[in-house]
Amino acid sequence: MRVSWFCIFGLVVVGPLAGGLTARAADQPQYGQAWGRNMVSTERGLPDRFDPKSGENVKWVAKLGSESHSTPVIAGGRVYLGTNNEEPRDPKHQGDRGVLLCLDEQDGRLLWQLVVPKREEDIFHDWPKSGLSSPATVEGDRVYVVDNRGVVLCLDVHALANGNDGPFRAEGAYMSPRGTNAPAQPLSVGPLDADILWQFDLTAQAGIWSHDAAHSSILIHGDHLYLNTGTGVDHTHKKIRTPAAPSLVVLDKRTGRYLAQDGLGLAPRIFHCTWSSPALARIEGRERLFFAGGDGILYGFEPLAYEAAAREESLGQIRRLKSVWSYDPDPEAPKDEVHRFNGNRATSPSNIYGMPVVEDGLLYLAGGGDWFWGKHEAWLHCVDPQGSGPTPAARRKWSYKLGRHTMSTPAVAGGMVFVADSMRGFHCVDARTGEALWTQELGGEVWGSALVADGKVYVGTRRGDFWVFALSREKKLLHRIELGAPISATPVAANGVLYVGTMTQLLALQVK
Repeated sequence: MRVSWFCIFGLVVVGPLAGGLTARAADQPQYGQAWGRNMVSTERGLPDRFDPKSGENVKWVAKLGSESHSTPVIAGGRVYLGTNNEEPRDPKHQGDRGVLLCLDEQDGRLLWQLVVPKREEDIFHDWPKSGLSSPATVEGDRVYVVDNRGVVLCLDVHALANGNDGPFRAEGAYMSPRGTNAPAQPLSVGPLDADILWQFDLTAQAGIWSHDAAHSSILIHGDHLYLNTGTGVDHTHKKIRTPAAPSLVVLDKRTGRYLAQDGLGLAPRIFHCTWSSPALARIEGRERLFFAGGDGILYGFEPLAYEAAAREESLGQIRRLKSVWSYDPDPEAPKDEVHRFNGNRATSPSNIYGMPVVEDGLLYLAGGGDWFWGKHEAWLHCVDPQGSGPTPAARRKWSYKLGRHTMSTPAVAGGMVFVADSMRGFHCVDARTGEALWTQELGGEVWGSALVADGKVYVGTRRGDFWVFALSREKKLLHRIELGAPISATPVAANGVLYVGTMTQLLALQVK
């Protein structure tokens, strides 16, 4: 069954970057606002309406492949997003591939691309035509991304145009098909090809089992990278082939060394896959890492201590993150032999696709029955991340019922929470009480999340409709437009421009 991808904008970086690039305060180089992963931007002057046919408020349009599930990130004058290779930009790269595009922020022209062959052993590892679905994370002159083969890559923002920097040097072989389709000689590479600095193969080096596609957003904290592994069931959807696989890993951002993992042994309880990416917040003066596992439970960890990580890295040891908190949003759900409930629309474990969001001292989480294989039940919870009561009810502030399933990460702004569900409903909820303020039938499923920016709320649907609402406790529709292709991604705002990605195009929108 096809996976969902929900990818969002992110962390604000200020100041000069290595390699001569400059980060503007309004760049969005990482998935989610700051550590808390909230879908809220401080951008101003964004359009409340646009029309690609007439050119109204359209800065540029970039053609993508036939499927694009990745949300762009913007940093240092460049736009990064994933797609497939159905519109080849280099004749030497032919056939189904995962592609990470690096585009010029001013006009959308191609600067370089990472092209990665599909995995051949099982289509459920790397679903056909799904492209490269993970969002990139950019810091300085480095781009971090999980490609369609489930490999964590560190890339040079300048690609091979400024030479092949090491220690990784085999870009031609990496971009060449493998297995039965392997060419006699590796592809030749040039300035339009990515420069891979290091790689970490989650399958070979961490022992995971990829399902459908890689779908991880890398969170940077100091010198460490935190990411969900994407481990899950096999093609039968009823078997965990790697029961010892980690769900959350920590790598050294400089070298790709494997430093730590969750150590909770979640794999046997994963109902479908490990969809959710981690978030970080400061709780009671301490940093806490929050992560929704494939078992439907939210966990809190202490971030890896730099000194201990460096010491144990020198010894070649892989640490276990210290688990200090947990919250079960569905305590009555099955916890053992979970795959007995595969396809059961009345009873099943819960699943969490989106990310936890921490805002104003509270944590917001949307989830429910698995969209493809689980029960028809979904909810939005508000949780006290400082709460230490013995039951979920002691930590829960409120619960709001959603329709059937949800893949969205909540957006919290102005005392309101915005979230979509699979019944085509869009909900505005009071952030403190959980009271419904207003709802809207969108006419299409939502695989991404809403963006709040400039007093507006933006959201797209798989039907191809894009909606703009006023940021208000009373419903006010500002604009609706049909874009002619499904929308899987979340809108992004950066440097006065709104980015809307459909399956086939990226639109850069700016008030003229």
